[in-house]
Amino acid sequence: MTRLTQSQHWQRLQQYAANMLHMRQMFEDNPNRFSDYSLKRCDLLLDYSKNRINNSVLTELFALANEAGLTQKIKAMFHGDIINTTEHRAVLHTALRAAATDDIRVNGINIIPEVQATLAKMESFVNCVTTGQWLGYTGKPISDIVSIGIGGSFLGPKIVSEALRPYWNKNLRCHYVANVDGTALTEKLSKLNSETTLFIMSSKSFSTQETLTNTLSAKAWFLAQGAKQADVAKHFVAVSSNVAKATEFGIDADNIFPMWDWVGGRYSLWSAIGLPIALMIGMDNFRQLLSGAKAMDDHFQQADLSENMPVIMALVSLWHSNFYDAQSHVVLTYDHYLRGLPAYFQQLDMESNGKSVTLAGDPVDHATGPVIWGGEGTNGQHAYHQLLHQGTAIIPADFIMPLQSHNPLGEHHTQLASNCFGQTQALMQGRTYEEALAELADSDLTPAQKDLIAKHKHMAGNKPSNTLLMDKLTPKTLGTMIALYEHRTFVQGAIWDVNSFDQWGVELGKTLGNDILNRLSAAQDCNELDSSSNALINLFRNKQI
Repeated sequence: MTRLTQSQHWQRLQQYAANMLHMRQMFEDNPNRFSDYSLKRCDLLLDYSKNRINNSVLTELFALANEAGLTQKIKAMFHGDIINTTEHRAVLHTALRAAATDDIRVNGINIIPEVQATLAKMESFVNCVTTGQWLGYTGKPISDIVSIGIGGSFLGPKIVSEALRPYWNKNLRCHYVANVDGTALTEKLSKLNSETTLFIMSSKSFSTQETLTNTLSAKAWFLAQGAKQADVAKHFVAVSSNVAKATEFGIDADNIFPMWDWVGGRYSLWSAIGLPIALMIGMDNFRQLLSGAKAMDDHFQQADLSENMPVIMALVSLWHSNFYDAQSHVVLTYDHYLRGLPAYFQQLDMESNGKSVTLAGDPVDHATGPVIWGGEGTNGQHAYHQLLHQGTAIIPADFIMPLQSHNPLGEHHTQLASNCFGQTQALMQGRTYEEALAELADSDLTPAQKDLIAKHKHMAGNKPSNTLLMDKLTPKTLGTMIALYEHRTFVQGAIWDVNSFDQWGVELGKTLGNDILNRLSAAQDCNELDSSSNALINLFRNKQI
């Protein structure tokens, strides 16, 4: 057994899990359950009352966190200690939204001046583009931005810019390309004018396979439209550490924005990786995004565990994962602008905590990262919510909604809220067999038919959920919410004793993919790998089944 599962607190939690009351009963027993199990911090309200928890469970969960040294681990991350031990790196995405007066050191050097200098460089660039001063090779201002990246260099900026569409610069359009499938890039380029298009290539090494391939194809398209190599500098910028490769490509050194080893890709939208966001919403709003994240950083560092929003969310999720075998977690957004958020949280959580060994390299003997999934809540209600309500699996849910809409239209937002709150209630209380039977009392069905239908309409309830509300979706509240989920992910990894910041599973696929790429282009059939891989490679080379 690992240290975690040997803990007396873990053993007590196992006992509690086997003897919990139904949530419907807990609400009947405690009329103040909402006020007891809700928290308002940093312009967010978290209602976690509809979870299978009570004070005894929370006491043991907080004790488990203390036993894992959570407070010390939080301090270590913000201090810049080497907590990504397998790559020997600090984890300092929080420094990207720190105050200009802070002093945070990596290898003895205060990194805040460099962070602030990058923000200033971003601001100058954004102002130049958005005011029409940046001109393409034929003297026309930029109308379209194409952001080329993969993973965190793609998903974070895309989701955040989509979420903040009400704040967009009306003179710009932004397009995102990550998929190495040539169709993705071709479809984007077919609608663009090379004279007014600016490409942002985001790759720390300037050699990430998918990103480099898409960028080279974009450059070929650009030159084929009549531009010259010298014109590349007016239409391509880069976020990269490899200045030499970027300048060789044709990008002006002044238009290369830095990346740092102490920022992981899935935590990088706060850096120059967020340049597409800043271009679309303006630098003032981008700084508000950072400000919201910093507010959550401060809360996370300063609040007691029992009043700490990321800690509570993490512990409640861990409770259901480890003690009720909840193998997935659904994120349901009740705001059209937030429709992409589940995919972002999916990468954040699953790439971070999808691990099977402890920091010491020992196999874990407990569940770690669950499958994160979801989508727009109202659409899901007519699809996969059926599984949430009547399926056999326990699937904890996060319901996210702003109280005010950017587009108030008749009763739309009121109906949206009624759906959101109704779903959380239905998941919690369910419908008993007796209630279902009573609903059929006045029907013309026979007693046997009523009995059968009532059994089908019965829902056990007791399905856990959080509700996360904000007054309105703004750059600041969005920054706060994303930081909340970042820290929630960190807390779970800290308690599970896994490294939440490496991604060797991702790296293996890249390595084998590169090897297969060479074999796909070889002159002779492949026969050196396993029989399945050999056959698939040869089928592709022959272009027929």
